[in-house]
Amino acid sequence: MTDTPSPAYQVLARKYRPETFADLVGQDAMVRTLKNAFEADRIAQAFIMTGIRGTGKTTTARIIAKGMNCIGPDGEGKPTTEPCGKCEHCVAIMEGRHVDVMEMDAASRTGVNDIREIIDSVRYRAASARYKIYIIDEVHMLSTSAFNALLKTLEEPPEHVKFIFATTEIRKVPVTVLSRCQRFDLRRIEPEDMIGLLRKIAKAEKAQIADDALALITRAAEGSARDATSLLDQAISHGAGETSADQVRAMLGLADRGRVLDLMDMILRGDAASALTELSGQYAEGADPLAVLRDLAEITHWVSVVKITPDAAEDPTVSPDERARGQQMAEALPMRVLTRMWQMLLNALEEVSAAPNAMMAAEMAVIRLTHVADLPSPEELIRRLQDSPPPPNGGPGPGTGVPGQTGAAPQASVRPAYASSAIGGNAGGPSAALAQDVQAALARYPTFEHVVELIRANRDVKLLVDVENGVRLVSYQPGRIEFTPTDTAPTDLSQRLGASLQRWTGNRWAVSIVSEGDAPTIAEVRDAAELALKAEAEQHPLVQAVLTHFPKARIKSIETAEQRAAQVETEALPEVEDEWDPFEED
Repeated sequence: MTDTPSPAYQVLARKYRPETFADLVGQDAMVRTLKNAFEADRIAQAFIMTGIRGTGKTTTARIIAKGMNCIGPDGEGKPTTEPCGKCEHCVAIMEGRHVDVMEMDAASRTGVNDIREIIDSVRYRAASARYKIYIIDEVHMLSTSAFNALLKTLEEPPEHVKFIFATTEIRKVPVTVLSRCQRFDLRRIEPEDMIGLLRKIAKAEKAQIADDALALITRAAEGSARDATSLLDQAISHGAGETSADQVRAMLGLADRGRVLDLMDMILRGDAASALTELSGQYAEGADPLAVLRDLAEITHWVSVVKITPDAAEDPTVSPDERARGQQMAEALPMRVLTRMWQMLLNALEEVSAAPNAMMAAEMAVIRLTHVADLPSPEELIRRLQDSPPPPNGGPGPGTGVPGQTGAAPQASVRPAYASSAIGGNAGGPSAALAQDVQAALARYPTFEHVVELIRANRDVKLLVDVENGVRLVSYQPGRIEFTPTDTAPTDLSQRLGASLQRWTGNRWAVSIVSEGDAPTIAEVRDAAELALKAEAEQHPLVQAVLTHFPKARIKSIETAEQRAAQVETEALPEVEDEWDPFEED
């Protein structure tokens, strides 16, 4: 007696592949259209199926091919949307061995020669079936020349030929091809339908799997039936006995959704230490840092949607506890906090993906999120400043907080622009501390010479030249400059000077132009001695004689006797008092 070999194991995605339109999940609109077309005998010459991975594009193509060629158990059937699955054509098509139903993978056969084989064969009638059907999967991978070669045949095929295309990239298919096909967009499978499908397969496999585990699989599948059944297959093998949500979570490398909500609470409270501890705990238990941040972003998006549309909380993939916590967050958190967190998480996801150490990048992202959590909003900051009482005048100097400065402008004149405009002249509480910080910062520039040195230190050569040659200083206080411009000064000198000083010091500077200034410029003061020497030299008889004969001549430089002597002394070799002679005997 010989042992009968047991049948080879078949993965669930293939074992439970739909065989009729009734088995298709979540594609009711397409099924209704095809059913009406078959009943009215209005079968198109070409179909194109598009959608994300795992929604049943190739499976639908095979079902259509079965429906077109089904002859029923008695051999007298007509095209139908309910193929019997028992006749020779139905069985051969589902097993992929029918001679008149040819499947071609356009990802591996992209050229004109591959399409030429189809063009040469369409002239021959089907060998045994009603129609000769060409199923081309991933049709967007065909080359441009291959598409062009197919156009004529696709537009006017013989009556016995039908084309069915499948693609995930419908935008890459030429419009000339789309216009010749009847298009069907296969939708993502809704969570309710997906959970029902998985539960049905698990029951058929006599597998025990928890409902929250099915919800995790559904969420990870993202609307793809093939992904969901593959994950279910893996989950059944992973679990011993009943497969729990914790086992599925460990299998997928996901963080506990409840713990991610706890982490989000810690971040929103600004508790950086607890948040880092929780992140480290999840990492130690096998959670991927990138997955944790992705879950945080997903929860932030979900809470934001729930805040706008409360019905969005009724998601079958969300547990009742998560739903209640999400609704509480939606009621408590303002939208600007959620949108700010969303933007920061998007940036953090890019950083973690590119970082050499994902955990370090994730920790830095959590620190940033907790740091901004307790920052007041602009409206709250303005309200605090408006409600604060004005501070008493005083300080180290009369009317100013700068030591040694007298007659200076009031403190309000050197406050930053946003503080002045926000509180309308009232200060106190936080604003008093802010004014003291401003005074301390401006005290580093007690004179205008310090301002010039600041410009020189920042290497703004153009502004330095304009200030030295175009500013006749009238009055100066730290934070306030009044001057009269020279005739050659640029018209925007005051604006540029004020903007540059505010950028370099972080505080607002009031730079204004007055008309009564006659003080010399920095350049005039610096050049006064040289000008005096030139004026004295011009009075010399020899110089006057030269200028008389050469009117356009100008004195370029003057070297005094003292300067000449200093130069000679510098260039002279140093005198050696006691030079060592190697031949001198001791």
